[in-house]
Amino acid sequence: MTTEPRWRRLGPDQRREEIFASAQRLFALRPYRDVSTADIAGDAGVARGLLNHYFGTKRDLYLEVVRAAASVPEDVIDHAPGGTLEERIDAAVNWFLDSLSGQDAAWINAAGSSGLGRDPELERILLKAEDDAVDRVLETIDMADLTDHREELRAFIRAYGQLAKAAGREWLIKKKLSREQVHLLLRQSLLTIVENVLPETIARDRA
Repeated sequence: MTTEPRWRRLGPDQRREEIFASAQRLFALRPYRDVSTADIAGDAGVARGLLNHYFGTKRDLYLEVVRAAASVPEDVIDHAPGGTLEERIDAAVNWFLDSLSGQDAAWINAAGSSGLGRDPELERILLKAEDDAVDRVLETIDMADLTDHREELRAFIRAYGQLAKAAGREWLIKKKLSREQVHLLLRQSLLTIVENVLPETIARDRA
């Protein structure tokens, strides 16, 4: 059996996609500071200059990888099932864990890595992804139109998002938790926020 050589001739779009896929793979496995442009070029089977031609600097490429990995598809709600609150939350957690598998784990490293220091553009990407994720969660649990205590609810969901990121690291990077354990943690935590924490917050405010 023979394998296709890495130096095969590809069009610009295909070559760019290969470089991007290699960057996704390596940044998912290692923090920013531990991945060099030479590593990415070698994995993609191209000269380092070609990487610079398509993406600019290592930082530029990294930000593009994080932006793609952290983006929440706008149509994710279209695929959410109906049913009870528990069923909708279960589906939302399953989708989240599926999205972390493989190359999409890059954003976990980005969210917990100090490789870029305080980078304003990276922070903007992650904040936008956080806001988008909050919107999708509220849509999934059918609370997007809630007006009473809306800001508190969004704050609770943002805090929940930090738990989700930490749990994702424990599962995919540190290997201390299984997917089933993370699923249980995130499902029950979100259910508790919606069924207990928010109602008690509203009740205390009205008391």
